[in-house]
Formats: sequence, C-alpha cells, structure tokens
Amino acid sequence: MVDDDDRNLLALSEVLAPIAEVVCTSSGHDALRQLLREEFAVILLDVFMPDLDGYETAALIRQREQTAGTPIIFLSAVNKETEHLMRGYEMGAVDYVFKPVDPVVIKSKVAVFVDLFRTRRQLETSEKRQASILRALPMAIYEITDRNGEMFRQFRGGDLAHFLGDEAESVLRGDREWQEWVHPDDRLRLSQDAERGSDSVVIEYRWIGPQGSRHHILDQRVRTGTGAARGWAGSLLDITERKELEARLVHAGKLDALGQLTGGVAHDFNNLLAAMLGGISILERRLQLGEREQLVVDQMRHAATQGTELVRRMMAFARQQELTPSSIDPASLCDSVAGLVNHTLGGKVEVIWDCPDAGHNLFVDRGQLELAVMNLIINARDAMPDGGTIHVSISEGKTADPNKPMLSIVVADTGTGIPDDILAKVSEPFFTTKEAGKGTGLGLSMVSGFAHQSGGEIRIDSKVGKGTRIELTLPATRSEASEGKPVRVSDEDFDWIKGKAFLLIDDDDAVRVVLGEQLRDAGGTVRDFASGNAAIAGVERDRESVDFVLSDFAMPGLDGIKTLQKIGELIPNARRVLMTGNADDPRLTFSKDIPVLRKPLSLQQLTEIMTG
Repeated sequence: MVDDDDRNLLALSEVLAPIAEVVCTSSGHDALRQLLREEFAVILLDVFMPDLDGYETAALIRQREQTAGTPIIFLSAVNKETEHLMRGYEMGAVDYVFKPVDPVVIKSKVAVFVDLFRTRRQLETSEKRQASILRALPMAIYEITDRNGEMFRQFRGGDLAHFLGDEAESVLRGDREWQEWVHPDDRLRLSQDAERGSDSVVIEYRWIGPQGSRHHILDQRVRTGTGAARGWAGSLLDITERKELEARLVHAGKLDALGQLTGGVAHDFNNLLAAMLGGISILERRLQLGEREQLVVDQMRHAATQGTELVRRMMAFARQQELTPSSIDPASLCDSVAGLVNHTLGGKVEVIWDCPDAGHNLFVDRGQLELAVMNLIINARDAMPDGGTIHVSISEGKTADPNKPMLSIVVADTGTGIPDDILAKVSEPFFTTKEAGKGTGLGLSMVSGFAHQSGGEIRIDSKVGKGTRIELTLPATRSEASEGKPVRVSDEDFDWIKGKAFLLIDDDDAVRVVLGEQLRDAGGTVRDFASGNAAIAGVERDRESVDFVLSDFAMPGLDGIKTLQKIGELIPNARRVLMTGNADDPRLTFSKDIPVLRKPLSLQQLTEIMTG
C-alpha cells in the first residue's frame, strides 16, 4: 500500500490485516524499492503524491517484467473526473477507488486478488514439484502433435540425458527424427503398432544413438485430442539394464538345466566307460596279444580315457565335478602342457613360454588346469590360420587380500581377434564360430566354469586384426608346499587283493561284471548284487567273511549310502567304499571312514585308497 498520508495507511492496514499481510510505504520510490525485494498480490496506490505521483509510479512498475502483471488499484481523494479514471486504466490499473474508502468494498476487492495470488502460488509450487519429479525420473516425457499432416515430437519433461548421456543433445536438437534412430529391424513394428487405431500403445524396441550406443526402450503412449488436434503423449524408459539382467537369468537357467543334464549323462556315461576300461584290462591280462592287437587295445584305452576326461570337463563346466586342488609349480605346468600340445600346433605357430619362479605355486586341480591351458592354446592356434605367435606367461595376479595370493596365467595370440558382438557370447555353452565337426562350443565355457569353481576368474580382451588375450587368475599357495602329485601304482601291485573277499553292489550289469572279473583276476573272491536290498538280504542269509564292500551310490530303491550303513551294522569289520558316476551330491561326504571313488574307477585307484 502506497500513500503519503500515514493516517490513510494506518486505517487501511487495520481493515486489510485480517485477510493479508500489509506492507506500507509513503512514496513511490519506497514502493519501487519494496517491489524489488518481494512479490505482492495487489498494490493499493495513491494517485496524488509529491515527488513521484501514482501514475508515474505505476508506469515504472509496468516497465519491470517481474511486476508488469501485478494488479494495481488506484486510490484518489481528488481527480475524480473521467479523464483521470481513463488515464488510470490506461496505466494498467484494475480498479480506481475514490476516498474516503468504504472498508467493506475495499476489503472485498483486495480479497479477490489475494485469493488469486495464493492460488497462483500454489499452482506454481505444484508445477515446480511435478517438474522436479519428472526431471528426477529415469525416463523422458514426450508429446507428438500433428503439424500440417506431419507428426512432430517434442520432449516435455523427464531426464532424457539420464540414459542417452551426451547423445541427448543431438536428439533434443532434432538432428534426425526419433524413428530414424530406432534399430532398422524394429522400425516397421513401431510404425504398425502406432497405426493400429488403438488409444494406447506399449512397445519395446532397440535404439541406436548418434554415437553408436545401444539401448532397449520401453515406449508407452496414449492418444490425445480429437480430429486435427489428435496426437500422442507418452514416456520413454530405458530398460537396457533390465534386459541384460533378464538375459543373465535366462543364461543362468540354461546353465542350471545343462548342469542337471550333465549330471545325469555323466553317471550313465561313466558306467559305460568303467565297463570299457575294465574290459580292456581283463583282455590284456587273459590274452596273449600280438603287436598289432596291442596297438588296437591301446587305442581303445586312449579313446575311453579321452571320454573320461571329456566327462570331467563337462562336470567342471557345470560345477558338479568335485575338484582336487594341489600345489602346482608353474614351471612344471608349462613343461607338462608343452609336451601335450607341441605335436598339435603345426609348423606355422610358435609358442613362447614365460614361466619364471613367481614365489608361489598354483593351488587348483592339476588335471583340469592342464586341460584349461591346453584348450586356450588350441583356440589360439585356430585363430591363426596363417600362423603366428602364442605367448603363455605366468605371473603374480592382483588380489584384494594379501593373505590370499593369486597367480595369473595369460595366453595371448596374434590372430584374427574376436568382434565385439561375438566377444560377449564366447563363454556361453555350445556357442562356436568353428565349422561343424571342428568344435563343440564347450571349450571356453569349461575353462570359465573351472576358473570360477576354483575361486578365480577369467578375463578376455580382444581386438579384431590384433589378436586375443585371455587371462586366468587362480588361487596360489607358497611354493614350498608339496606338489601333491598322485602316487602311481603299477598294474602288478595288487597283492593286497589276493585271498580277500569282496561284496560288490551295482545296478549296472556291465560295471558289476567287469569290476568283479578284475578283482577275481587279481586273486579276490566276489559276491555281487544288483541292488542294495538284495545285498542286505544276501548278507543276512549268509554272513560269511567279507573284507571289502564296494557299492554304487545312485541305485533304485536303497541308495549306496543307506546300503553301506546297513551292511556296516551287519559286518562291522568290513571296509566300505562308495562308487559314483556323479560327485555332486553333498551326501557323499557322509562319513570320513568311507572313501568315495569316482567312476570309471580302476584297480589302481582302488589300490591307492586301500593301501595309501
């Protein structure tokens, strides 16, 4: 309120105080200064004032953008002529009130503008709050309108930069239509969904940014307006992370299913291999083989042994194979693998070995590690059809815990490299880029499974035309530790079997017959049964002396654990051994006194357990 008469200011303040906060100034200059500091619902401005009158003050108020729309009510005790009224309205006044002022009238007029001011303030606050919320959302809000028959997209809110980053600027500038950034394979589907006539559309599509970034977009829109004003309002949500998580879940499901399949296959396959290897040993003992016949038998044994290693690799990949870690000197590992792969590389490929004393030994399953390194070297060879160099090195690996040392095994080649779109898939089971018959697609999957099961990790870096570098980081131990090499037992060292009585239980006829014959050939006596129940019944009928009980684990009816427990009650002095084609079941560790042998087992393995 602006008036040079303090009495008027006091009187009107009393009238208006119940409906609003009243700020009083006694001159136009003071009023202008006050307007720089605060925003007002309405200005009550006396017309006749010294120095700067009401009209001049109003003109200055209207010149300032922030106050140009503030309502002004002129107050005047003189200048009641029409020309003064008109001048006041020309200056932007909303009313012209003559003094003496009627308290009820002025209060009602001011109340209207106070209510409008408060409503506008609330609306602005609400809009700012909504705008802040929209800006914070990981999505973009857009509107599509029809402009002379062409659909025009404008982004109205949200945070497009949240998922597009620097590329959002190109999109907001409109360098290209949004649809032009959509993956070519998804554009037609996007257009068809938008043209179906539905009032709402929800669609997922791939989006390729100006700088080549790739996103999965969830586009949700609803129709707006009618007739010529018909358009769309919608939101864009980046679901790239969700799609990646879904893909990982699907991949994990595949691995789980493959693991279950592998476990079942391994059990049956190991029984077949046990019969084959045992049968070969029996033939060698019972027949006088000539040189050519012995060569055939050796090849049969080699093929069966390869099958055994394949099952072990599959089980390691599926994380169902129990690994036996031991301390492995890096130099001995390199010598061992070099002897295995040198004859397979050909004359065009050179392998450089860099295996210095790292102060630590590797502490993993030796057989699986050798297979893993061999696999990486063979893959490197295949990536260099015109020849090249493979560099194999072992060095200290990075570790977050100094009490848990790691060693890094790097296999690097100078081959063709792996494109980015394939690099993400190379560890997937059964994925291969090799010709049919030249690869199963399980190699890198098994290496990855072995690394993670051993408590390590695998890292693959590759550049097309430059080559590939694969790093295995694996647990280590101090090099003073024992090498942990298995004790080798000769075929003739089976004297402990002579005169001993064996109880053999296995539901697989081939395994039972072959292993039984091997034990008989070595001088033992064997009673065999096809089930746990049959074996228990046989022992209850005839408790003749039994020195050793060998039982399969997975059998119909009574499993091997329960069978051995019951027989242990009947024949407490007999030594018991559990045999299995799948070492994944945690129940296999049920007793420290009962060793577990993995199929296909041999008399050498049995001898190591019984005499070690």
